[in-house]
Amino acid sequence: MTGVNVEVTPLPGIGVRRDFALRDGRRVGVVTHRDGQIELIVSKSDDPDACLASLPLTAGEAGALANLLGAPQLVAQLTEEHREQPGISTRQLPIKANAPFDGRTLGDTAMRTRTGVSVVAVMRAGQVHPSPGPDFTFTAGDVLVAVGTGDGLENALRVLKNG
Repeated sequence: MTGVNVEVTPLPGIGVRRDFALRDGRRVGVVTHRDGQIELIVSKSDDPDACLASLPLTAGEAGALANLLGAPQLVAQLTEEHREQPGISTRQLPIKANAPFDGRTLGDTAMRTRTGVSVVAVMRAGQVHPSPGPDFTFTAGDVLVAVGTGDGLENALRVLKNG
């Protein structure tokens, strides 16, 4: 996030506002209320204190949004790092609810042995868990960041879907 300055503003009796300015002058951010409520906000460009949009989010929704925003950045960074290594790709692999490995470990997948793919990180609720070990337990909503050949990544996706 080069060049983006996140401002943290205490809101007495309410919670904390964290936001940053967009190119057009609007501000986008999150208000974390004292009671745990999370609110995505967008301010007007001519008045940063006037809310243009406010969207309450559950903790699960906030985590899913964080994964949507964070995983592509991580994948783009890894893709750039592997750009000069022909045949190596990076891909996001989701763990869906009630999928065969929801609630099971990375070791249970035997991913590297079965597909040649390495899971280099797991995005969960906006947090990056780098280099997960074989005892890392997956949960629905996780997004795995995997590196391997195109065929290996397709096979990895099948493994996660079908067991």
